[in-house]
Amino acid sequence: MKIATSSFFTKLPPEFALISITRWAPHRLREIPTLRELTPGDWFKSVDVDEYRQRYLEQLAKLDPPETVRRIQDLAGGRPAALLCWERPRDGVFCHRGYVSAWLFDQVGLQVPEYGLHGCGHQHPKLPGAERQLPEQPSLL
Repeated sequence: MKIATSSFFTKLPPEFALISITRWAPHRLREIPTLRELTPGDWFKSVDVDEYRQRYLEQLAKLDPPETVRRIQDLAGGRPAALLCWERPRDGVFCHRGYVSAWLFDQVGLQVPEYGLHGCGHQHPKLPGAERQLPEQPSLL
């Protein structure tokens, strides 16, 4: 199954099934399904980056990863899935969708990139910079 992350503001190809991972979607996308278990808690705008990370990872740890993937597949109806939220791809602000990508990679081996950008898992571009792992560089020896 192909899963990507993206923003509500990104123009995606029509083959993608749009799935919100936020509390609410923009009015023009109100009809798309929401995967509530991946929506950050009501604390999401009131805590610093470290506490955000801790709380969101605790939230993800309570989920069954294969069941979450199955729910994404069901909502996508056999199409590639795009997990969407509000943060723009290149705005330099971290976003919970980076944590979703790293969690799905760690738990079930899925590579979930940001649509149109490089990096997934622990190299996902929406992870906070201090948490993003650089790709391994080829040895010069």
